Amino acid sequence: MGERVTGRRMSHAIRIDNLTKRFHSRTILEKVSLEIQPGETVALIGPSGGGKSTLLRCINGLNPFEEGSVRVGDWQLTPRTPAQVLAGVRRVVGMIFQDFQLFPHMTALENVMEAPRQVLRQSTAEARRRGLDLLRRVGLEQRAHDYPRQLSGGQKQRVAIARALAMEPECLLCDEITSALDPELKAEVLTTLEQLRAEGMTLILVTHEMHFARRAADRVFVLAEGRIIEHGRPQELFAAPAEERTRRFLSRVME
Repeated sequence: MGERVTGRRMSHAIRIDNLTKRFHSRTILEKVSLEIQPGETVALIGPSGGGKSTLLRCINGLNPFEEGSVRVGDWQLTPRTPAQVLAGVRRVVGMIFQDFQLFPHMTALENVMEAPRQVLRQSTAEARRRGLDLLRRVGLEQRAHDYPRQLSGGQKQRVAIARALAMEPECLLCDEITSALDPELKAEVLTTLEQLRAEGMTLILVTHEMHFARRAADRVFVLAEGRIIEHGRPQELFAAPAEERTRRFLSRVME
């Protein structure tokens, strides 16, 4: 059963051991193991269907898994994790999705305020103050009272980042959050991620933005067919990948 890990704070923010995820007869992730240090930016790259997004969802507790474990700060997920542990993990790890998932009937500020009021039990005044601070941080204070339909895709994604930060996570999981955006709007979101990286936020990014991964990531992991086939520093991995499968993938996406 999942349990809170007591004692001294771990030297690694996230540790994944032999994680296996199946869907019916199909294996999505097979014995995946990795460690991510506090303050590190990690990029998960590889062909579609390789298990990258599923891995993020397992880290956040959104997807159960059949074997292995995920340790997030003081919390540990196993195949039989109780609800209170899932809640603890989601306090530590925020997740941002490709499709924003903003509430359409709420303004940008109300979207950012909602979880702190409902989950953290912040007062309306405190949630509002914090929400405005976060919208300012992502360059959207002037759009605080706009509804999602009034915002561009890049602005919606930055509101989603502010909403995730409102829960004061130690780590952000970003699932292809620029893939639906045009180049100018992508730049807005990537600039925000670089600011968070500079501030020391732990970031795990599933991304097809190879140039951004090469520039911003501390390490890159390549997933294919549910396995990590190689990993390393981006300068080395992009310049001289060891695996033929990685070389084929990069030759297509770096053109």
